[in-house]
Amino acid sequence: MLTMTQIHHIKFLYEDKGYSLRKIAEETGHDFKTVQKYVNQQDFNVTPEKRKVIPKKIDRYKDEIMAWLVADLEMPRKQRHTGKRVYDRLQEKYGDDLDISLRSIQSFVSEVKKDLQLKKEVAAIPLTHMPGQAQADFGEAIFEENGERFTGFYFNLSFPYSNGGYTQIFKGQNQECLLQAMRQIFEHIGRVPTVILFDNLSAAVKKIRKDGGRDLVEQFTRFAAHYGFQSNFCNPGKGNEKGNVEGKVGYHRRNLFVPMPVFKSLEDYNKTLFELCEKDQQRPHYKRKIDISQLMIEDKKAMKPLAEKAFEVKRFKQLKANGYGKIQIETNQYSTSPNFAYEKVWVKITHNTISILNEEYEEIIQHPRLYGTNLESMKWTPYLNLIAKKPKSLKQTLFYQELPDPWKDFINEQKKPRPAIELLADFMNQEDNLVQATEALTATLQLGLKDLDSIRLTWNRLRQPQQNIADIHVPAAFIQKEHKPDLTMYDQLLNGGVR
Repeated sequence: MLTMTQIHHIKFLYEDKGYSLRKIAEETGHDFKTVQKYVNQQDFNVTPEKRKVIPKKIDRYKDEIMAWLVADLEMPRKQRHTGKRVYDRLQEKYGDDLDISLRSIQSFVSEVKKDLQLKKEVAAIPLTHMPGQAQADFGEAIFEENGERFTGFYFNLSFPYSNGGYTQIFKGQNQECLLQAMRQIFEHIGRVPTVILFDNLSAAVKKIRKDGGRDLVEQFTRFAAHYGFQSNFCNPGKGNEKGNVEGKVGYHRRNLFVPMPVFKSLEDYNKTLFELCEKDQQRPHYKRKIDISQLMIEDKKAMKPLAEKAFEVKRFKQLKANGYGKIQIETNQYSTSPNFAYEKVWVKITHNTISILNEEYEEIIQHPRLYGTNLESMKWTPYLNLIAKKPKSLKQTLFYQELPDPWKDFINEQKKPRPAIELLADFMNQEDNLVQATEALTATLQLGLKDLDSIRLTWNRLRQPQQNIADIHVPAAFIQKEHKPDLTMYDQLLNGGVR
């Protein structure tokens, strides 16, 4: 079975280099059918990939030619590639498979040299920015969510050709945050950049080899293969190589995050950020004097179509719970259930949730993902049944301290607290909603009732949806007209009877 790096390389040779299936098989040493399988695979969840149509012949050789011309920046002027030399090298490599003319090569090389300014001896030589390419980086700022201030990380994806950009806030800059941020931006613009330039962040790069190559994190490679973009990385310590996004990080901080953003929901605010970024693009490009929004149209045209099925940003990890049924991820602890003390569980990790699963991958409990050190997320519902069996332990738990006063008072009044704790455990197992359980208890006590059956009856009533009873239409035949009784006979009776 091939690694994701090998699969990504096969797709690169086919989609970006334009190699035939047989040529890829010969070059990589893989079986023809294996090559064919992965070339045709686009959705790395399930969906097969559609064959990509290459619109221009030069696209097959662009990356290779660009690599030679960029390398020329370090060479003396007289020792750089001409259009003829580029054509000769391609002919040596591809032979009869070379399907482009000398004139087309010379025209492309001339255009690139103008952008690279290779004809001028300057101290700093700007690189060309092709439409559809992007640069990525994280920035750091302070935010406030639901009254709680935190240091967050805002992911920035900039497009040097148009100078457009988008940003999304997360509470970390780990692998899940990186991939989720890119997915959200891809889905918002409806397209995928052809090439993205990254720093050597650990969320993507496992190791930088001595030869300059990178060993990439498999999940990152799988994500890139799913969406079909090529990933490039800066030289170590050369963050200036992605100067556009470096500038965008500062621009977004100054223009979007001053004053400090205050919001109720991070997820909702990220949607607002898309609107703010779109609005920001309604301004002239600093050099071309055309609105960035118009140049973004050209950027999007050069990008790849969005994958039919979204990539599920998650990873699984198997961990062993301690004697309290807790597992540790990074430095933070999450509760499972006392039934899983000293047992192995599966953990599904996303950018904002930690889900604990049993061996059948059924969810035991879900926690919000913690960002910080030595923190703990405790969900008490699975522990209540155990507490009910040992009611004396209740007051020694943090759960008891967090209980609303009505439940504390009610349990303390019981000669035998176990049935009351079991009732609360039953409520929590059904809804995991302490507010609703407290509402049921309070409403029952206000009626002067304290028995458990009455509390359960109130709980069930509150959980039932409100019934809107429609007015009943009564036919006219059933409506009795106003009746006026004849009281004269009573008057006669009072006067001594009938005369």
